[in-house]
Amino acid sequence: MATPVIMPRQGQSVESCIITKWHKKKGDKVSQGDILFSYETDKASFDEEAPVSGEMLDVYFEEGDDVECLLNVCVIGEPGEDTSAFAPKKEGQGEEQPAEQPAQQAAEAPTAQPVAVKSEPADGFIKISPRAKGLASRQGIDYKYAEPTGPNGRIIERDIRALAESGVKFTSAAAGEYEKNPGVSGTGIGGRVSLSDFASAPAASAAPVQPAAEYTDEKVPNIRKVIAKTMHASLSDMAQLTLNTSFDATAIMNFRALVKENRESLGLENITLNDIVLYAVSRTLPEFRALNANWLGDTIRYFNVVNLGVAVDTPRGLLVPTVYAADRLSLNELSKQSKAVISDAQSGTINPDLLKGASFTVTNLGSLGVTSFTPVINPPQTGILGVCGIETKVKVVNGELKAYKAMNLSLTFDHRALDGAPAAKFLQKLAKNLENFTLMLAK
Repeated sequence: MATPVIMPRQGQSVESCIITKWHKKKGDKVSQGDILFSYETDKASFDEEAPVSGEMLDVYFEEGDDVECLLNVCVIGEPGEDTSAFAPKKEGQGEEQPAEQPAQQAAEAPTAQPVAVKSEPADGFIKISPRAKGLASRQGIDYKYAEPTGPNGRIIERDIRALAESGVKFTSAAAGEYEKNPGVSGTGIGGRVSLSDFASAPAASAAPVQPAAEYTDEKVPNIRKVIAKTMHASLSDMAQLTLNTSFDATAIMNFRALVKENRESLGLENITLNDIVLYAVSRTLPEFRALNANWLGDTIRYFNVVNLGVAVDTPRGLLVPTVYAADRLSLNELSKQSKAVISDAQSGTINPDLLKGASFTVTNLGSLGVTSFTPVINPPQTGILGVCGIETKVKVVNGELKAYKAMNLSLTFDHRALDGAPAAKFLQKLAKNLENFTLMLAK
């Protein structure tokens, strides 16, 4: 019995996903558990496994297609089974397009197109995706010269890009002559070859050598577009200001050493300095509600709990998963939950619903040796704390100079939501809590 495979809904806020790679193609044998295709939301990536064994009977979308959640993506079954009932109803996306008649092509074709293959396609319909056809139209490319690599012999976007990079440009009328004499040089605008260029040009034995590319163009990943849009909006729409301070990290370093020594016997998590900072932030923020808030234009949303965003560097880009109600968790629980969301973010398997709803964010660059920086607020939040590395400083104790380990903190806040004095007081109180961490645990 034929079994359709749908595009899963990864989180209630996700409406569609982009297919990034097909691991199986039409006609392939499939075993239950095999990875069929990879896909991504704007924040995370996933692999879809085969629910049953059989043959890949039909594939309805290609790599790069943005597919609505719960639509059928492909069908697995026994050879010869009818799959027509499973074909998704979609407006032109991934559908096969017949080739236009020669008269229509002549009327709509641009004046310059690239030569990229040695022979034209066979007579009949040309299968090309709407995305590929649109790209060909924008770049002035005759897609009939492309070599299809998509499902079922369909021309897809990468084929158009390959076509654009592989040949010289010529007018439509000169296409046939160029194949006879590919060594001719164009004298038209932009070096285009026209029929007049063949009048005095000798026949060439080989195509001209193309110069080596001095750059590489890569498509911007979807997550990079989201990060760029968010960060640009943050800096252009907010009145951001950064304050810096430092504190004596001796207390938290001693506490971490004590936990590390006894964690196995007490059944504790591997509590890190970052966990300790997160805990101190979650206990300090409730006293400064303007920092534990979202700026919504005409209103400010003040949170009654601390939903702590944790900035994470992942192979796909910056992600900020949320530890909800962090102020109600013990240090051990906070350490466990933060590590879980960080791990899921780094592996690309995090539920998109965990990438929203934060009231404040902490970003830590201390492991990279950064001693001070200007973190950018994740809108609509009103603040973000940057945690820096530990360095040795000197202070006066009882009239004598004493070296100590110090950690720097960088707080960026939205001046629309609060003024500099309350922001500085938060930073001051946080530093005090960290310097007296064991006493704070007693509260």
